[in-house]
Amino acid sequence: MMKKLLLAATLATLSALPVHAADYVIDTQGAHAFVQFKISHLGYSWLYGRFNTFAGDFSYDAADLTASKIQLSIDTNSIDSNHAERDKHLRGSDFLNVAKHPKATFVSTKVVAKAGDNFDLHGKLTLNGVTKEVVIAAEKIGEGQDPWGGYRAGFAGTTSFALKDFGINYDLGPASSTVFMELSIEGIKQ
Repeated sequence: MMKKLLLAATLATLSALPVHAADYVIDTQGAHAFVQFKISHLGYSWLYGRFNTFAGDFSYDAADLTASKIQLSIDTNSIDSNHAERDKHLRGSDFLNVAKHPKATFVSTKVVAKAGDNFDLHGKLTLNGVTKEVVIAAEKIGEGQDPWGGYRAGFAGTTSFALKDFGINYDLGPASSTVFMELSIEGIKQ
């Protein structure tokens, strides 16, 4: 009888312990994550690009989404708009100024749960040496076991911001003053 009471008390204590967020590393080696952008070209079409080199990690707690967080570091020199001369210009002082600011970072500060698997991810984006608060409208895509014995979780998100807010003042015209970012993040549980 005493063993049963002790076992019941132990189980009750364990079930009362808080569940902690699981830690994930963003899967950039397997190319299962992307940081992409688009900007209007003079109001006539969209110019698309991406950053080829970045790294980061996140913590995800399905039971308490507000306990989740992410940090991301982007090599700004890895910008790729599929045009070498344009990329050279984008790396220069008119835009990303990669000689002075070789990294862009995003560090989350708050998660606000919304309906279903949607949430707003608030955080500090540092780009071109300027740090500003941005909000990423995000959603959980899915989670589960992978074929190699690991566990993965994936998310997607979008945000936009004015180039001038990050000290990028090159005049591309009013139709090209805002950049739209799209992130697709898949992480491997550690």
